[in-house]
Amino acid sequence: MNYQQLIKQVSEHVLAYYKTHGDPRLVYHDKKHTESVVARATEIANHYQVNDRDYFVVVAASWFHDTGYMVDVNNHEEKSAELALAFLKKAGLPEEDMADVKGCIMATRMPQSPLSLLEKIICDADLYNLGTDDFFDTDKKMRKETATLHGVEVKKPEWWRKSIAFLSAHQYHTDYCQVLLNNTKRKNIEELKRKLAKVQEKDSNDQAVARIALVPVVTDHKAVKKNKDKDNEKMEEPKKGIETMFRITSSNHQRLSDMADNKAHIMITVNSIILSAIISLVLRRLSENEFLVIPTFILLSISLLAITFSILATRPSIPAGVFTREDVDKKTVNLLFFGNFYKATLEEYTYGMEKMMDDKDFLYGSLIRDVYAQGVVLGKKYRLLRIAYNIFMFGLIVSVLAFIVSSAFFAGKPIL
Repeated sequence: MNYQQLIKQVSEHVLAYYKTHGDPRLVYHDKKHTESVVARATEIANHYQVNDRDYFVVVAASWFHDTGYMVDVNNHEEKSAELALAFLKKAGLPEEDMADVKGCIMATRMPQSPLSLLEKIICDADLYNLGTDDFFDTDKKMRKETATLHGVEVKKPEWWRKSIAFLSAHQYHTDYCQVLLNNTKRKNIEELKRKLAKVQEKDSNDQAVARIALVPVVTDHKAVKKNKDKDNEKMEEPKKGIETMFRITSSNHQRLSDMADNKAHIMITVNSIILSAIISLVLRRLSENEFLVIPTFILLSISLLAITFSILATRPSIPAGVFTREDVDKKTVNLLFFGNFYKATLEEYTYGMEKMMDDKDFLYGSLIRDVYAQGVVLGKKYRLLRIAYNIFMFGLIVSVLAFIVSSAFFAGKPIL
């Protein structure tokens, strides 16, 4: 199945469908929103490095997920799934793939409750805007669309209350979106609360004036407290940014480490098969085909070297596993890595962790050392893997050439 070609057909079909069935009342759930969801789903899917089949499922579902709005606004998920299955069935997509596309579309029904990774990806892509600076523009469009479709205009304060409740209850399902978007989503909630408070203050201006006249001191305290809260929020923002940076960096290092382990596993598996074939099939026949002795031992040596370097790339290195209170007091130990404390007592580890949590410089210093150590380990892994892959690639070429030369010029002739 050529999934890339089918994605192109799906996109062309959906875009044509919007042209012929577009509803001017849908100012939010329009072609632009669909294209945005597809782009976000692609971004998240690429982060998780899903295979071609899963990539197709989530992207195709993203294209179709809101087409049902142009058929039945109240049951748009079911209609979207029907439109998707009708097209994909004609395209010859397997039943299992169609079932997953339908599952992804139905997972976007509110309240969202995705089960698989693909369903989580499309759910987060659909509500990606909640954690971006574009939220207020899309929120205005959603309010306008709701008023047009249902014939009832919702006043701004009431709409903001509902938006605050919705954003507060909403949770991103993928860790990628949680790290990337939660901070901005919190800011959007605070901005909505600020707007709502401003309107409420304006509406109750007379009562507010009376309260100020009666209890001026209390009002002053509230104003001072509000200013302090704003200052505290400004101080918190850089901290959140730093924490987000560390989370993303550690996550990226972990994924790169997993990729390196997977590459090493592939190299070990392939060369193990080659070694098994040589030992079980070729070596016993070398006495009859002496001209193949040199090429065979070249290939044998290459496979053995490639396996050796692949094992070295994944072989763990464990430190002593102990630390002293002096190390903690000097802030030279990294307690975030198990290799530095796995032999220590619980009392010693608790002492060190409490010291680190009470000292911002110690905490961030440990995070920096941890990220750096991960980078050093990754550098060693990828250097050894590069050697293994180079040995395998160039060695395989030499081996094949040696077999060709031996077969062409020395077949049937004694080696010495």
